[in-house]
Amino acid sequence: MDDLLSYRDQFPILGQSVYLINHSLGAMPARTAERLREYGETWARRGIRAWEEGWWEMPVTTGNKLAQLMGAPPGSVVMHQNVSVCQSLILSCFDLRGPRNRIVYESLNFPSVKYVYEQHARQAGAEIVEVPSEDGITVETERLLAAIDERTLLVPISHVIFRSAAIQDVAAIVEKAHRVGALVVLDVYQSVGTVPFSLTELGVDFATGGSVKWLCGGPGAGFLYVRPDLVQQFAPAATGWAAHRQPFAFAETMDYAADHHRFLTGTPAVPALYAAESGYDLLNEIGVARVRAKSQRQTSRLIELADARGWRVNSPRDPEQRGGSVIIDLPNGAGIVRELARRDILVDYRPGAGIRLGPHYFNTDEELEIVVSEIDQIVASGAAPARLTREA
Repeated sequence: MDDLLSYRDQFPILGQSVYLINHSLGAMPARTAERLREYGETWARRGIRAWEEGWWEMPVTTGNKLAQLMGAPPGSVVMHQNVSVCQSLILSCFDLRGPRNRIVYESLNFPSVKYVYEQHARQAGAEIVEVPSEDGITVETERLLAAIDERTLLVPISHVIFRSAAIQDVAAIVEKAHRVGALVVLDVYQSVGTVPFSLTELGVDFATGGSVKWLCGGPGAGFLYVRPDLVQQFAPAATGWAAHRQPFAFAETMDYAADHHRFLTGTPAVPALYAAESGYDLLNEIGVARVRAKSQRQTSRLIELADARGWRVNSPRDPEQRGGSVIIDLPNGAGIVRELARRDILVDYRPGAGIRLGPHYFNTDEELEIVVSEIDQIVASGAAPARLTREA
């Protein structure tokens, strides 16, 4: 018996679609609509009083719910709009013109993260070292470790690689980085909510992520973790009045807050935080370890089904080395995804990777069989459109 299916009726879209795209946009909990109504009613009834009645502190109180999921202490996670903002804020703490200005990351890093570092490096003259992948699925850990040296300032890496769902050896990377005086920025976007981990135990210096995927929290709720003992070492240049020690004093000059508030910027995106919390609450109730056990079983089953049909799988075979999704590489993958969507079966396609399938704790085993059977039928019949006006 799959006891996690008791949560299935809390996700409205499951009543009308086969939803295996939780690695891209997690299904919305029904509670989210209630929370957004609460936001509207609070604004309508309480007006400006809502700021002092909870709104102002939501970037931290909402972050505390995420901290619980990530093995981090209360107060160590603050909310922002997205990962690009968080990574840019981290970079703004450093002078990239000094002798230690090398930035090392894997070639399979998420493009938005790479864009941030490339542009900052271009303007400041920092050096980017991109460690290549031999197979397009993983980056050899030893090769990444060899690239981290005494000139390295930052190592911004993905915990789970978005193209393949491969899990990287974060502990080894942190150990090498710290040994030579570098700092690690861990992007946990594709792991939080489906792969258990502890930021405290891993010892990473910064972590970023967002709520769009496995957290089922929707867009507009990114987050930043800063290792507590590092907080007062940094004065972010990307800042705003919410980072001030006394924001409502409206002082003429910046005086940073002593705690993680110093990593805030301007007025918080309150509606997005209302929307995000329901997904966090459910995961804290369930426990990520239970989600992981089911995820490993279901992704292994997807690989078995793909193997039986001779399809190429661009994800690690070992479930301990694989995150929550499976990538299947078929000709005209984008067209297959478009045809699946027409049949109310929602997955996605990424160029250079393939068709991504991401079951979550509320998905049934039968849905795995359905999506593979439908792909089989589409391939056999040639029903997928050959050309698309945009990627699915």
